[in-house]
Order: sequence, then structure tokens, then C-alpha cells
Amino acid sequence: MTGTAKPSVFINNERVCVTEWRFEAKGDDTGWHKHGYDYVVVPMGDGVLEIDGPDGVRTTAELKNGVPYYREAGVEHNVINGNDFEFAFVEIEIK
Repeated sequence: MTGTAKPSVFINNERVCVTEWRFEAKGDDTGWHKHGYDYVVVPMGDGVLEIDGPDGVRTTAELKNGVPYYREAGVEHNVINGNDFEFAFVEIEIK
């Protein structure tokens, strides 16, 4: 991953990795990556993320503050801030 979003790792042990991803400006991104673990994302506000998939298709995800979602390992994408404001979420990887 070599995107412009800023990761802050809060916990990283043998069972979980908890990372806050902060997108300071519209267009900031995580960089292309493939998830090696199942994970849960908890948005820290209401907002829109744009998701580029490996098939070249860009989708839009509307997130609500505190409403989590779950994905299984193997997801490959680039996550982009689609908002005109700073946005953040917490990602919890289950090792």
C-alpha cells in the first residue's frame, strides 16, 4: 500500500490488528491492497467512499457513523475518499 490516506495502528498482536485510516482530503486513497484476513470496518462519520476493484469498476459505498460492515479475506481494492471533507474509519483485521 502506498496511498495518501494515513494509517494509525492502535493494536497489532497475534489475534487482531486495529488501524484507523484517515483521509484528509477528497481523493486521498489507501493504495491498492489485498486483505489477508477477514475484517470489520467501523466508520467514524457519515460519508462516501469510492472503491476501485481489480476489474476496473469503481463503486460507491455510503457509510454511516458507527455502523460496521464485515468482509472476508481476499478482497482486493483501492479505497478513495469521495467526500469534500476529512473522513476516517477503523479497520479491525481478525488474524
